[in-house]
Amino acid sequence: MIIQPANRTNSVSEYYFSRKLREIDEMNRLGEKVISLGIGSPDMAPAYEVIHTLIHGAENPENHAYQSYKGIPELRRAFAEWYQKYYGVELDPEKEIQPLAGSKEGILLLSLAFLDKGDKVLVPNPGYPTYSSASLLTEAEIIPFDLKEENNWMPDFEALEAMDLTGVKMMWVNYPNMPTGARATEALYRRLVEFGLKHKILICNDNPYSFILNEEHLSILSVSRAKECCIELNSLSKAHNMAGWRIGMIAGEAEVIVNVLKVKSNMDSGMFRPMQLAAVKALSLDAGWYTALNEEYKARKLLAGEILDLLGATYDQNSSGMFLWGKIGEKWENGEKLTDYILQKARVFITPGFIFGSNGNRYIRISLCAKRPVLKEAYERIKNRLYPAALQHGSWC
Repeated sequence: MIIQPANRTNSVSEYYFSRKLREIDEMNRLGEKVISLGIGSPDMAPAYEVIHTLIHGAENPENHAYQSYKGIPELRRAFAEWYQKYYGVELDPEKEIQPLAGSKEGILLLSLAFLDKGDKVLVPNPGYPTYSSASLLTEAEIIPFDLKEENNWMPDFEALEAMDLTGVKMMWVNYPNMPTGARATEALYRRLVEFGLKHKILICNDNPYSFILNEEHLSILSVSRAKECCIELNSLSKAHNMAGWRIGMIAGEAEVIVNVLKVKSNMDSGMFRPMQLAAVKALSLDAGWYTALNEEYKARKLLAGEILDLLGATYDQNSSGMFLWGKIGEKWENGEKLTDYILQKARVFITPGFIFGSNGNRYIRISLCAKRPVLKEAYERIKNRLYPAALQHGSWC
């Protein structure tokens, strides 16, 4: 190119799944369908009444105009009522909630709104890669903090206090945790609020998995004084099967929301009104919707566990979220070699844990976003196409 891209593009690479999906597409093109157990994209439909609301709204000619950057009042009120009902958190729908094009958008918006070049950001290892990439795009400095299985994938606050926190402005946390499935606790959220207040750090809790295989719905904003130093992202992607709709939200103190809106209003022109009306309907669903959803995920989790058992991996049977995180045996060199071998020989794609950070090197992750017959077929392919003796002894890795 005669015009060089901005230096900031050198700090990030293409998303792992973007690259891997091209490889899988090529395999499919050559004839044998790959079973993908990689991405957490729900394969079930939203509730019928949600879809009907979208269709009905789209039939109204008045709903096709530009919309408010803040989202329609009905949607902000619906989010506020949802938070009150399930999390016990009171939010002002006018000042403390901002609808988003999915919570992933919020990660970049927050970074752009609050980080300057040279600011420091605490990012979990393992953790969602977008926390790091969004920070790097703002030219902030990444400060990793360890999450380890022996500490139940919780932050080690003694280790954090021992770090040089000079210049740290933001900290990313994600509970229920992705990729590990570790559950949030009230004690954890209290410690995070105390840490944020003490060090004047914005604690950003990414909370889209709190309804998946998780009966206790917790929000960091329920802790006293949390709004002084915390924000929370949430989404309809997981709990309402609306991933492709791109509807999420950010909640927090009014000044935080104002600054996020400053950035957002320069990036888009509001969400399609029928989608917002459908989101209102989704947020009004009764508890039976979540119960039925989780009954299906429970059944899928058992089947995913059988695959990890076959591979000799260990895992937490009480984990939450829409993935199962397994630690591979000592005979395997690392998770990436194992998953690449399975993909090549059995045409089953499982996510290697290294993409979430170095603490994930010896782990693999199975998505529960595949129907039960698909998970069963994946099990049979791995069992039949990989040499059983080699699989048991790890000699092919």
